[in-house]
Amino acid sequence: MHYVSCRLQQLMSGCRTVLLHRKAGRTLTVKPAILPGLAFVSVAVLLFSSPTLATENAEVHNQQESETLLVEKQIFRMDSFTTFGGKTIEDVKVGWEAYGTLSENKNNVILITHYFSGSSHAAGKYSKSDAAPGYWDSIIGPGKAIDTNHYYVISADTLVNLNAYDDNVVTTGPASINPSTGKPYGLDFPVVTIRDFVNVQKALLESLGISKLHAVVGPSMGAMQAIDWASAYPNWVPRMVSVIGAGESDAWTTAALEHWANPIRLDSNWKNGNYSPDKPPSDGLTASLMLITQNALTPEFFNAQGNMLGFNNLESKPLASINNHHSVTTWLQERAAARSAKMDANHLLYLVRACQLFVAGHQHNLEAGVDAIKAKTLFIPADSDLLLMPYLAQDVHKKLEAREMSSDYTELKGSLGHLEGVANISKQAVAIRQFLENE
Repeated sequence: MHYVSCRLQQLMSGCRTVLLHRKAGRTLTVKPAILPGLAFVSVAVLLFSSPTLATENAEVHNQQESETLLVEKQIFRMDSFTTFGGKTIEDVKVGWEAYGTLSENKNNVILITHYFSGSSHAAGKYSKSDAAPGYWDSIIGPGKAIDTNHYYVISADTLVNLNAYDDNVVTTGPASINPSTGKPYGLDFPVVTIRDFVNVQKALLESLGISKLHAVVGPSMGAMQAIDWASAYPNWVPRMVSVIGAGESDAWTTAALEHWANPIRLDSNWKNGNYSPDKPPSDGLTASLMLITQNALTPEFFNAQGNMLGFNNLESKPLASINNHHSVTTWLQERAAARSAKMDANHLLYLVRACQLFVAGHQHNLEAGVDAIKAKTLFIPADSDLLLMPYLAQDVHKKLEAREMSSDYTELKGSLGHLEGVANISKQAVAIRQFLENE
C-alpha cells in the first residue's frame, strides 16, 4: 500500500500552473536486480541486503542493449490548492517524471501512482552512476509490459511525500515553508487525503493538455490512488490496475496503521509537530520505519535474515544487559535509521492519516465508490502479504463483478509479502501487458 518501501533495497479548475525543469540523465538499460531487501513500500532503497532476497548484480543486457528512458525530474506548481477537507494550501509544488512520447492526440497516457514511501521515480535512472533504477523499471520501458515505445508514462510525487529531504523529490507538506509565517507548517498543514493526491495529479495532467488516460496503475498506496481515480473521474479512466492494494482502509488496517504513527508521537523531540530540522524525532521515526518494514515482509524473510546474521535466542549481548539487543533487531534498527535521514516524521503522520481516511470514491461507503467506476480493472495482490492482505483486493473485485463490470484478479506468489508488488512485479508482466493492450 502505500507501504511499499520500495524494493527494500528499495481540480481544482481555474488554478494557474507553471512547469519548471529540474535535471535529466541518460544511461544504458540495466536489468533490475531482485533486491532482497527492497522492501516495502515504505522503507525503500537498499535497506536490506540478504542472500535470500539476494540481489543479482545489475548488469547491462547484452541481448537487448538499448538506451534507457530519458529520466527528467520536473516540477509542477499551483498557486493554490483546495483540499478535500476544504482547506487552502498556497504555492503547492510536486515533482514529476515522464517516459516515452506523448502522442499528437494525447491518448496514450498511463499514470503511475506511487506507494507510501515511494516517489515519482518509477523507472530509468537520473545518471549512469545511480545505484539502481526506478522501483518499477522491470516493467516500464521500451518493449516492457508498460511499453514506452507506445505509451507516455507519467508519475508525480505526492503531497506530504515521506522523502522530504531527498534531492530528487519535490513535495509540499508539514516540512515546507508556510508562506504566511516564513516557518515550516508543522501541524498547521491541513490534513490531506488520497483524493488530494489524485486532484494534484489531475491538475498536472490538465496543464499538459491531457484530458483522458489510457490507464492508471499503482502499487500499495498507489493502488489506493488508482482506484480513487477510477471512482472520482470515471470518464478519465478506462483501465485501472491495483497492485497490492485495497478498496478501502477497513477497521483492521486503520488500527494497524496507527501503530506506525505512535512511536513518533511518543518521541520527546516531536514536540507536537513543532520540532526543528536539526533536532527531529529521529528515534520515533526510526522505530516507525522498523515496524513498517517488518509489516511489509514475512516470517520467512526475517528468519532467513536471522540465519545469515547468526541469530540465536540466547545471544550473549541481550543476555548480559537489558540495553543490548539481538542481532536481528540491531540489523533492522540500523537500516531503518539510515533510511530515515531523508524522511520527515510529520510527513509520515500525514501519510498514515491519508491512508486511514481512504475509501475508494471518498463517499460514505465503498459500495457508493464502486458504483461510480466504469473502468476495466485488474487486481494483483500478493498471496503472502501481511500488510494489505489479499482479502482487501478480493472484496472490491467481487463488488465490481457483482455489478457485471469487467474485473480480473490474479495473485503474486512469493515469500516477500507486501514487497512482492515492487520487487517481483515482473512476475505479472504478461498479465499487465495484455490488460493494457486489450480494448
